[in-house]
Amino acid sequence: MNTTSVFSIVRNQLFSFMRKEFYHVLRDKKVLLILFGMPVVQVLLFGFVLSNEVKDTRIIVIDVARDEASRQLISKLEANRYFQVDHISSDEHEIEPTFRKGKIKAAVVFPQNFQHDLQHGNTAQVQIITDGTDVNAANTVNGYIMSVIQDFSSTSNAGEKIPRIVPEVRMLYNPQLLGAPNFVPGVMAMVLMLVCVMMTAVAIVKEKEMGTMEVLLVSPMRPMLVIISKAVPYLLLSLVNLSVIILLSVYALDVPVKGSVVLLLSLSTLFIITCLALGILISIQTDSQQAAMFASLLGMLLPTIMLSGFMFPIENMPWPLQLISNIVPSRWYYIIVKDVMIKGAGFSSVWKETLILITMSIALLGISMKKFKIRLV
Repeated sequence: MNTTSVFSIVRNQLFSFMRKEFYHVLRDKKVLLILFGMPVVQVLLFGFVLSNEVKDTRIIVIDVARDEASRQLISKLEANRYFQVDHISSDEHEIEPTFRKGKIKAAVVFPQNFQHDLQHGNTAQVQIITDGTDVNAANTVNGYIMSVIQDFSSTSNAGEKIPRIVPEVRMLYNPQLLGAPNFVPGVMAMVLMLVCVMMTAVAIVKEKEMGTMEVLLVSPMRPMLVIISKAVPYLLLSLVNLSVIILLSVYALDVPVKGSVVLLLSLSTLFIITCLALGILISIQTDSQQAAMFASLLGMLLPTIMLSGFMFPIENMPWPLQLISNIVPSRWYYIIVKDVMIKGAGFSSVWKETLILITMSIALLGISMKKFKIRLV
């Protein structure tokens, strides 16, 4: 057999195996989804989510001056596409309660005699108060407001000289501009979500793979008791994990719990229960530990990072992603931790988020009960 024949045989075998592999890949829908679906979804998701802009930022205006100059500047703020003026008031005591409720991201305060100072002293002050729990967003909002103020000063006709408006910037809840108050709530949500979901995701499916599920099914224990017995150990371990995170935040990162510790622990326990219920549902729906781990990682890591408001403001996203973010439990827990731990808010400020987590927990446990198979075949 000459060299040409050997080369021809090898070439035919190689092409045959390559063709077979192509057919195998094209027939496998899961592989096609990973190859072509995931890149498209990730490009679109990152393209829409990754943005440094802060759009539709809700602000309040405290107009103590109530003169023509303040009204003109307020009109410019209302006309700017980056802002939504929630309301205009003259009571400065409204600022902090409105911040605690999470309704606004900034407040602009006009002092008395604003127009008089602008016209006669050629200099006036405006106070800008922003939510310092998100330093990056607060700095961006400050920059947008200052640009509106500078534009107003340059177009004002108050005197021959260009009047100067001096902004007095104040970061509420984080005057030192520390990064820890921003990332600690997000890290708490991400760590608890991943650990709780991943650990419980392999709980029931592990029994299937080991062949011990038959023993559980023929035992007198009801499905609800089986699910509870799987979840309780991870609940207790997660509470220990939560305690360690809070202690590290307070003593290592200098982020004190400004609100009620009991409230924070109670609502954290509720969030852990929600995550455990989600992990149990994943465990029931999958047939292998690898599939359960993959579903928990893929299904929880990206949504927690992208759609919880931890890394990127939700109001920046297109409305379909904003709707999807509503079903991400970590989004609501992130708001709870920021309000209770950083802002010192009480239950009246987080009752809506608490109700949502309770509803999610009940729904997930109900679906898990319905999907739990009492027969393996």
